[in-house]
Amino acid sequence: MLIQTPECKADLAKGPAFDALIVDISSRALEFRENRRITKDIIEKFQEIGVYRALVARQFGGMEVSPMSFLELIERIGWADASAGWVASFGVSATYLVALPLETLKKLYANGPDIVFAGAIFPAQPVQVKNDHFVVKGRWPFASGCTGASFIGVGIAVADEKCGLPRTAVLPATDVTIDETWNTIGLSGTGSHDVVVSDVEVAPEWTFIRGGAPSLDLPLYRYPSLCFAAQVLSVVGLGCAQRAIDEVVKMAAGRKSITGAPTMADRAQVQAAVGEVSAQLSAARAAFYGVTAEAWDVLSDGGTVTEDLANRIRLAATHAAQTCAEVARTCFALGGIAAVHKDHILARCLQDCVVVAQHAFMGRGNYEAAGRVMLGRGGRPGYP
Repeated sequence: MLIQTPECKADLAKGPAFDALIVDISSRALEFRENRRITKDIIEKFQEIGVYRALVARQFGGMEVSPMSFLELIERIGWADASAGWVASFGVSATYLVALPLETLKKLYANGPDIVFAGAIFPAQPVQVKNDHFVVKGRWPFASGCTGASFIGVGIAVADEKCGLPRTAVLPATDVTIDETWNTIGLSGTGSHDVVVSDVEVAPEWTFIRGGAPSLDLPLYRYPSLCFAAQVLSVVGLGCAQRAIDEVVKMAAGRKSITGAPTMADRAQVQAAVGEVSAQLSAARAAFYGVTAEAWDVLSDGGTVTEDLANRIRLAATHAAQTCAEVARTCFALGGIAAVHKDHILARCLQDCVVVAQHAFMGRGNYEAAGRVMLGRGGRPGYP
């Protein structure tokens, strides 16, 4: 039977400290982009407002907020800067770190719940066994947020293990070398560099199956972890696309054409486009949060999320990411020639939203995976 624990009522996305953080992040977005990382002081502010303890169990000093509360938090940060939202989203790590043994979790959170975790799962690298430990070595790309992490997880392949999901070895960041390879058109500030490990011995109890059974029986950890992992990324797109719309509205109010055309806000095609993208984004957001709330209601009542419901969560996450990319493209076009400057906010929103939609969790290939499940043809490993 599920242990019922009411949601913590703290609203992380409100208050003077959070508002000041949003202003700070927005004003420094170009700095993050240039340096290819979110700075240490911002990571520390994320810790202060509760980003990394939001989904940690209360018994370890965490908050156990609902999935909706966490997603809304990341959406707000993503509005200020998509890279910052992306890095903050890895506060979700608490929901799959809970697959570690309970005694390991106690050690992990011994000094408090604000653990900053980054991970790079694929390709899973084969390991040897020595003195009952796994000898971990290899290189893993796309380790978002690794420059600010205290622990880093890497995907390993254990001989004869056939569960279909990757095993992750958790290492102190001091055991990992970061090779700063990240150089992209969008989400440039995420610091999604390669991580390299050289013959580090990791005890089996410091490894877990991502998407495996949790060690704590709480509703929060019954929420499908891989679905949630996709949602926390696609919600960054929701925030970023809304920022693009907001910037177009602000620009249109006073911008006149150098050719003598009417003010931007008085042009029929602009009016129609703003109305259309607003409707598209609102619909995608409603579907995204609607299915999240449906799943949380099921879990709060002691039920289990079915494959059908999990599939609809993944489908909504994919649809949100793809819609946000289209909204950002339209807003970029509305910005005219001014938007082609590489540091222009509409150019950055376009680049960031397009990169969100390129991620494997939210790429267009997931429409096929969703259809397979809906048509009774089965899923694939890690889906839904």
